[in-house]
Amino acid sequence: MNKSLLAASLPLLPSAIEKQAAAWLSQTPFIAQLPPAEVANWCALTHLSKDELMLALLPLARCFANAPISEFYVGAIAEGASGTWYFGANQEYSPAPLGMTVHAEQCVITHARQSGEQQITTLAVNYSPCGHCRQFMSEMSEALDLRVLLPGRPARLLADYLPDAFGPWDLDKNERLLKPASTAFTQHSPEPLMQAAINAASASHAPYTHTRAGVALEVAGRIITGSYLENAAYNPSLPPLQAALVMLAVQGLPLSAERLVLAEQQGKVSLLASTQALAQALGLPAPEYIAL
Repeated sequence: MNKSLLAASLPLLPSAIEKQAAAWLSQTPFIAQLPPAEVANWCALTHLSKDELMLALLPLARCFANAPISEFYVGAIAEGASGTWYFGANQEYSPAPLGMTVHAEQCVITHARQSGEQQITTLAVNYSPCGHCRQFMSEMSEALDLRVLLPGRPARLLADYLPDAFGPWDLDKNERLLKPASTAFTQHSPEPLMQAAINAASASHAPYTHTRAGVALEVAGRIITGSYLENAAYNPSLPPLQAALVMLAVQGLPLSAERLVLAEQQGKVSLLASTQALAQALGLPAPEYIAL
């Protein structure tokens, strides 16, 4: 978490929840999620609606950003069907190429998906979503009925921001980003880190290349995973290492690891070279590779 940005952002929050926000941030272990009961409590304390509170908390969400290249901090909050709120922010990886960047909307959706959410009903962001993010969000539902909240604007549907959308339905794919077709691999490992990578690969969303890939990081005795997430437009697809790095960010963990495992069932593409390149750029261990 960006500590200097946090110091500047905390005074921007409603004063009625300053203590609650500080207590939330000090939880150990931490993850940037607000359960439904806490959302209701913060709404009651601030006398704000859920939409108003979500927008008011965006300064807090942007503190999870890692933006050494742009120094432009974008925060996002998503509400899952469970009622839980998930926080996310843009992630940049200098000196890796710009194409490896994770946008705030991608970050928060990945956070929710990795946490088991199968539907996101509302997403708030402090800047208008770029075309890349609108396309990424469209992978969730052909209805494009996701509510999008922006400061100073009325709530609108994703369909309003992405008219005449192109998506998996145009490619005759029934699989959706938050409801993937799980693959049960017969290969197993007695080592927890390697098994975690295999499990992450099984949760991939890969209807276009049929490459299923997952990453597991060992970080201070903890295991952090990420699954490969594809998009009908291809370019907004999110590799598994970036998905794992998203989970580092929203847990306030440093961008480091003792070990990195990539498990992959290769289809039409392989994620090995890109995983190696980003790991090298960030000074992470070279990936241990499991062919599934």
